[in-house]
Amino acid sequence: MVGTLKTITLGCKVNQYETQFVREALLNAGYRDARPGEAAEIGIVNSCTVTAESDAKSRQAIRRLVRENPEARIVVMGCYATRAPEEVTSLGAWVEVVRDKRDLPALLGSLGVVDPPAGISRFGDRSRAYVKIQDGCRLRCTYCIIPQVRPHGSSRPASEVLDEVRRLVDNGYGEIVLTGVHLGHYGWPTSGVRPSTALPHLSNLLRRIAALDGEFRIRLSSIEATEVAPELLETMRAFPEKICPHLHICLQSGSDRVLRRMRRRWTSRRFLERCELVHRRLDQPALTTDVLVGFPGETDGDFEATCRVLEQVGFSKIHAFPFSPRAGTPAAEMPDQIPRALRTQRVRHVAGLERELRERYFSSLIGRRLRVLVEADRGHPGGGRAGTACRYAPVDLPGGDYRFGQLVDVRAGEVLDGARIRAV
Repeated sequence: MVGTLKTITLGCKVNQYETQFVREALLNAGYRDARPGEAAEIGIVNSCTVTAESDAKSRQAIRRLVRENPEARIVVMGCYATRAPEEVTSLGAWVEVVRDKRDLPALLGSLGVVDPPAGISRFGDRSRAYVKIQDGCRLRCTYCIIPQVRPHGSSRPASEVLDEVRRLVDNGYGEIVLTGVHLGHYGWPTSGVRPSTALPHLSNLLRRIAALDGEFRIRLSSIEATEVAPELLETMRAFPEKICPHLHICLQSGSDRVLRRMRRRWTSRRFLERCELVHRRLDQPALTTDVLVGFPGETDGDFEATCRVLEQVGFSKIHAFPFSPRAGTPAAEMPDQIPRALRTQRVRHVAGLERELRERYFSSLIGRRLRVLVEADRGHPGGGRAGTACRYAPVDLPGGDYRFGQLVDVRAGEVLDGARIRAV
């Protein structure tokens, strides 16, 4: 045994995957996870910088790890470490920074990892596992700091991804979530030029994963509307039992004026047309989205336009975020910043609309077969298990001896509290 280890992850699915990769490499080299209350010799913090609040949470996590493990070597990686390395190193005498994820092999080598793994084989005690297939973003949305801290586009070799998925499925994970900083750019060359049909891209990779043996399904994480191409939808149609009929398509705003100020790549009409294509090509798909509320200069009319688009698409889940000025981005310096109270009010309005749309979509599923990933105990006096349907609906399962990670076919019985489905 080389030493004891603690890891802390903040932020997105990509960060969660990268932490697991580092953790698994260290465990394979002889480290072990520190027990509760036991001081660690190595502490890893994977930080986030998407908002100022994310920075604050990252600093809190670093300080707590330093305080609770005074003799530990503390390594901070992730987007906050890349953006503000001097701030990070000031948080403790033994704190060191990995500014670029491409430096991870050198870090692991300094910790005694002679042969870093090509991927992961486990993802904690969850029933689903995230698989990172792409990194980097070259877009320049005016509110986003991420392209500044993850500017280098890269895609993992398909053979490496396929091997990783096989390992995870063999180890009992029933759902594989493909993720990336800009997932739809999988297979794009680093120059940013759109790949030819001869190059691997997301649809090709998805087909190859879906063709693997085993009882598992695939879900895509967030994708841009411009990348929901016909070939992607045809791939999803070709493997209805393996690929979840669910897409998380980022909207951000339904106002063309605001979209231009955000420097997004479509109009609201084009976004709606792409969502209509999804509805035509797939069988009763679940569509979910992100909305950034209270962008500088957003008028009541702009906000109403966003709500109209949300309702017209019929999203079953909406991640609504109030705009938060991010130092270093153009939007932080724009005039006509929206008062916090109005931003909060608009977020609440979207939350109410989301509840209506979610219940409407869940009600449309009553009577049809759903494939559910068993994930947890229900926690009710009557017992039973709960999980997530292929169409991204929480489901209470009927009594039965289900194991975590198992995929089971049930029929949707009724909608409970407008928020989940009771299966029969």
